[in-house]
Amino acid sequence: MGLPANTMDILKAAAKAAGDKLATDIRAYDVHETVGLADAYFVATGETERQVNAIVEAVEDELREQFELKPVRREGRAQGRWVLVDFGDVVVNVQHGEDRAFYALDRLWSDSPQVDLGLPDEDSAPAHPGTHAAGAAAGFFEDSEGDDAAGAEDTTAGSSADADAARQA
Repeated sequence: MGLPANTMDILKAAAKAAGDKLATDIRAYDVHETVGLADAYFVATGETERQVNAIVEAVEDELREQFELKPVRREGRAQGRWVLVDFGDVVVNVQHGEDRAFYALDRLWSDSPQVDLGLPDEDSAPAHPGTHAAGAAAGFFEDSEGDDAAGAEDTTAGSSADADAARQA
């Protein structure tokens, strides 16, 4: 049967808001037939506690503005490692990268259909640890001529091949 149109619109708005705050590995799962408490689960990753909270705030603001939705319940905001925001039909999870890998929510919902959020592949694909895939995709590491900005180099852990792949993304 699929998700109701309103739920799809909510998920796409949440995905856009999360992407605007450079969230990575943005995914949504249609769980209405298996969970019963919600139509969809939304998951996104932030690399720092501050970014996790910024993503959550952006999603909440967007859903309030577009759909007049207010959270039914919110947990984890103070720690900023894993924030769960329950909007009723949609449950939003924003996790720190380490927590996302450890708790593996995607594996938990792997039997549920993944929802097409209409995002470019860079926004919905998992970022390789040690790269700035989100920043590279947004063009933050290049100047107008396509060279590294002001000679800055990527100081993250990882091979030079990883850094080259991130720059080309």
